[in-house]
Amino acid sequence: MRVLAVLPTFQESANIEEVLRKSLEAVPSLCVLVVDDSSPDGTAEIAERVGKEIGNISVMKRPAKSGLGSAYRDGFRRGLAEGFDVLIEMDSDLSHDPAALPDLIAGIEAGADLVIGSRYVPGGSIPDWTWHRRALSRWGNRYASKVLAIDVNDATSGYRAYRSELMAKVDFHDVKADGYGFQIEMAYRVLRAGGSVSEVPISFVDRARGTSKMSSRIVVEALLLVTWWGIRDRLLKPRG
Repeated sequence: MRVLAVLPTFQESANIEEVLRKSLEAVPSLCVLVVDDSSPDGTAEIAERVGKEIGNISVMKRPAKSGLGSAYRDGFRRGLAEGFDVLIEMDSDLSHDPAALPDLIAGIEAGADLVIGSRYVPGGSIPDWTWHRRALSRWGNRYASKVLAIDVNDATSGYRAYRSELMAKVDFHDVKADGYGFQIEMAYRVLRAGGSVSEVPISFVDRARGTSKMSSRIVVEALLLVTWWGIRDRLLKPRG
């Protein structure tokens, strides 16, 4: 299978070379698309240099910072247009261990349409998080699972692989959410389209270099969207 990993970047010059090299070491046949939002620190230029050296790396330069969800949508469109069989979401700050890439791909090969790198299945972990941060994340995932009636332990995880055949049936082009909301909605849409979801354990670590792009706005957005989707679907559900 032809596999494309989409890595959104903004100001990731401290991490991008290492994540690219480790990704290609883990899966030598992997292709990587770096979607860079005009990082002023030279992230795109570093990615291009590494690509010229080791191959299988391309860079999409966007004119301004446009958000995580937008970057993935653009990357997915490119991947589908170029005929890739598997599309992978992955952070560019090394919080997602490239060594787990073979497990995500193996899940697709085993028949799943979406394979999620999960912190909340046996073997998964978040070693750097405080108990209250971990509790908030677990509560958010359980809330999404309950409200949306989806059997997913870690719907907010951003480390995942999609089967392109299924992605072509999912209308991801109008998914407007960013961050956690984007991840939840994509899992939700895959299941509503009849796709199958599996989870493989990962260890999620906080970035060691650079600044986190996550904000409280993104967390609140996700909770509000989940609540609205749950209400909408119950109101619109046909009555027998």
